[in-house]
Amino acid sequence: MPSPVPVTRLLPRDFGLRLGALSSPLSRHAGASTLRVPANDSHGKLARRLWSSVVQWRELRGLEPIGSGGFGSVFKGTYFGETVAVKHVRRARNKLASRQSFWAELNAAHLRHDNLVRVIAATTTTTTATRTLSEEREDGEGHVGTILMEFAGDLNLQQVIYGAAEPLPSELCVRYAADIARALCHLHAHGVVHLDLKPANVLVSRDGVCKLADFGCSLQLGLDHEARAREIGGTYTHRAPELLKGERVTVQADIYSFGVTLWQLLTREPPYGGERQHVIYAVVAYALRPDLDREVLRRSAGGRACADLLSRCWSAEPNRRPSADELIPELRAVSELGFKG
Repeated sequence: MPSPVPVTRLLPRDFGLRLGALSSPLSRHAGASTLRVPANDSHGKLARRLWSSVVQWRELRGLEPIGSGGFGSVFKGTYFGETVAVKHVRRARNKLASRQSFWAELNAAHLRHDNLVRVIAATTTTTTATRTLSEEREDGEGHVGTILMEFAGDLNLQQVIYGAAEPLPSELCVRYAADIARALCHLHAHGVVHLDLKPANVLVSRDGVCKLADFGCSLQLGLDHEARAREIGGTYTHRAPELLKGERVTVQADIYSFGVTLWQLLTREPPYGGERQHVIYAVVAYALRPDLDREVLRRSAGGRACADLLSRCWSAEPNRRPSADELIPELRAVSELGFKG
């Protein structure tokens, strides 16, 4: 028998021990458009939060590669007849880092929210039944784990920002930002910090809804992560200065990254130019931040309100940044002010 991911790894403490059989974790309900966890007396309302530690490989079909990154590849396929994304995490040179990335991906697996990409199943087992995955991993020694997630869309926010011929309407930028803020609000309420928020890690559905993805750098606060504070990954252009200095991790690090992401949405420019080490030094030592002297941030009341919000989001002092809860009404106020000068 293969050794699955422990089902109690990230389930709520009050879930109880009567989990039932996990060999068939998901079922299609008649007329339903999404995969659902079958409910029973022991599950109740918490059933919606369950992810499975077993992948039914025979139900995983039609895989096609759609992307790759530092720790693995992503495929699109069908699972129980529904479209899913399959992330195959391979062992990198830094074996510990690749294992940490896999487990970090599951920090939000027990959460359900419209603006978070939902985890359906995850396992550390391998299979020869799926030819594409078998070719990708080459052998069991290079495999860390496989994660099945809802397929949230073909585009990420990076592609939306920099791939369109015309500038994004400012009102749409604020709406996208509000989706991200709602995702952060739910994460932070459950003690999870993302730590790699950037446009490339935000998927945009066909309905224009933003969903936060890629939790490979995330942490569950309240656990003993102080020793790992200096080892946290992420993208240096969006990384809070306290993390660049190896200081304590808080949810406010995500607020800093949110500010840089919102600035990119509104300006369609890269946050910084120059070499990595020079940018990091300037952010920490000289409070370098993306330039607020942009027309979209000057010409209207909404733009000026956005500029004020941005300056507070990337404050050098984490406790001076707004919380995720506070972002939502502030963005609503920006929308009401408007961007017409």
